[in-house]
Amino acid sequence: MNSRSALAWGQNKMFITFEGPEGCGKSTHSTRLKTYLEGRGERVLLTREPGGTQIGKNIRDLLLDPRSVLDRTTEVYLFAADRSEHVAKIILPALKEGKIVISDRFIDSTIAYQIGGRQLPEDLVRYLNMVSAKGLVPDLTILLDVPPQVGLKRAAQKGAVDRFEKEVLDFHGRVREKYLEIARENPDRIKMIDTEKTTIEDIQEQIRKIIDEKC
Repeated sequence: MNSRSALAWGQNKMFITFEGPEGCGKSTHSTRLKTYLEGRGERVLLTREPGGTQIGKNIRDLLLDPRSVLDRTTEVYLFAADRSEHVAKIILPALKEGKIVISDRFIDSTIAYQIGGRQLPEDLVRYLNMVSAKGLVPDLTILLDVPPQVGLKRAAQKGAVDRFEKEVLDFHGRVREKYLEIARENPDRIKMIDTEKTTIEDIQEQIRKIIDEKC
C-alpha cells in the first residue's frame, strides 16, 4: 500500500493535522484555524483521534481512562482500529466532498507515543499506521512543541488528568524526542512551532502564515 497525501488522492482540498506532546495547545489552535479558514469561505471539517467516530468515542474512553490497564500492544491495536474507522467514515468522505479536513492527532502521534513513549517495535507501528490510514498521509502537519514539564503543568490546570498525562516524565520526554525526530525527517510536511513562551495569539499568527502559504 503506497502512502499518499489528500492532494495525491485526487482531492482538491488539504488534509491538515495538529500534533504535539501533552499540553501543547492542539485543541485550541485546531479550533481557531477552523474558524479562520471558514472566514475565508472554506468548508472545513474538524475532527480528532482517537474519537472521531462513534466507535472511536468508545475506544477513546477506554484509552484515556486512568483506570484502564492495557498491554502496550493492545493499546496500539486500539489506536489502529480507531484510525481505520476514522479514515474510512470521516476523513476520506469529507475530502471527497471538497472540504478541508483538520485532525487533532493522526499517524505521527502513534509514532511518537507508541515507538517513542512505549518503545514498541518501529516496523510494527509503522505497518499498523499504513494499514489503518489506508496509506493516507497529511498534506501539512503543524507540530506544536513544548517541554514535558511545561505541557504537563498546563494539562493538569485543565482538570483531571487522563491515562497518558499520568505517565512518568521519562515517557513524555521520549515522546517529545520522537516528535522532534519525525519533524527533522519530514521538513516539507511538518512545520514546528515553539509554544513554551509564546502567546496563543502569536502562535495562531504563525499557523495562519503557514496556512496562507500552503492553501
